[in-house]
Amino acid sequence: MARRTRRPNDEPPAVRAARDRERHVSQVTSYGFFARRGPKRSVTVTPAPLRYWQYVLVSPGVALATVAAVVVWLVALGLISGWAAARSEAPLAVVLGLLVLVLATSRLTVSDFAVSTDIAGVRQTSSFGIVPLVLVEDVVLAPAPADWPRAKRRGGWWPGRRRVVVRHLAADGERDRAFSIWVRDPQAFADALDRPLA
Repeated sequence: MARRTRRPNDEPPAVRAARDRERHVSQVTSYGFFARRGPKRSVTVTPAPLRYWQYVLVSPGVALATVAAVVVWLVALGLISGWAAARSEAPLAVVLGLLVLVLATSRLTVSDFAVSTDIAGVRQTSSFGIVPLVLVEDVVLAPAPADWPRAKRRGGWWPGRRRVVVRHLAADGERDRAFSIWVRDPQAFADALDRPLA
């Protein structure tokens, strides 16, 4: 797959990428984590609509590990302090387990400038994990071609989702990187990134 070429008078991708990261953060933080509700009431200038967003639930493996931790906690308490103590502790254990799953939910967001994964309860958006659109090279349905770099995984599989792989340049605008994520609509996701879906 051919890499896009830069005209001589264009600014370097790394320079534009640094600016686009800030623009992405500004656009995304104008919306709350629940993007369907629209821009925040505190926003004075109406932001552009987000190009694409979806919630990314924890992977089934993380969900099973959380359930297992709750079960082990209650069984250990039952063996040490008695089953009556375990029964009285069960509501707290279940609530804490659900809280872990909710706080681990993230949102995949494509703005006019970049793509990122935002974590509920931890941070809304940070510069970590933002990929400016100017650095995005290709989007393909998994598996990626053999000559692509190994993709970092974001999120996990859930029914109705398809895995896509995005190849992009690193922040320096030189090295190849890639990430994979499960999306509900691969074509809409690729369109939001301004790239054809291969």
